Amino acid sequence: MQPLKLLRTAVAVAAVVQSITLAALAAKPVQPKVGDGFPVLAKERLEGTVPNLKDKVVLVDFWASWCGPCKASFPALKEIHEKFASQGLVIVAVSIDESKSDMQGFLKKNGVPFATVRDAKGSLAEKLDIQSIPTSFLIDRTGKIRLVHNGYDGDSTKQEYIRAIEAALKP
Repeated sequence: MQPLKLLRTAVAVAAVVQSITLAALAAKPVQPKVGDGFPVLAKERLEGTVPNLKDKVVLVDFWASWCGPCKASFPALKEIHEKFASQGLVIVAVSIDESKSDMQGFLKKNGVPFATVRDAKGSLAEKLDIQSIPTSFLIDRTGKIRLVHNGYDGDSTKQEYIRAIEAALKP
């Protein structure tokens, strides 16, 4: 009788462990993909002013002042901003810098012409499961993700952004 009781206990413990493991896996954030809705930035706890994004195509770029590829991407983002802002594109650069002064120093040094905010606590980056920076999301006028891009590969990334932006801006 004792071995049967032990077996039942082992099975019960295994079931509990499996339930806990499945719950933990289910709770882990997953990076949104093309076609998913994007969180409303104005409702997130971001430092700075989120511009009016109603009826706009939005490029959200997660970056940090200490990130080499992020630094390299800013001239392309400036160029894209200059080319498409008048057509309805808004760029929102979301800094994950821990230090506000590091972010501000970078912005001042680089003369960034588009909106920048700071995800000081990393809550939005965590919600979106940002694993590397830069990571960018292109969101259409309906709030749906049209492009997800991780990293920065120079001109090929810039051209990918431009193609996606042009398609999203079409009526």
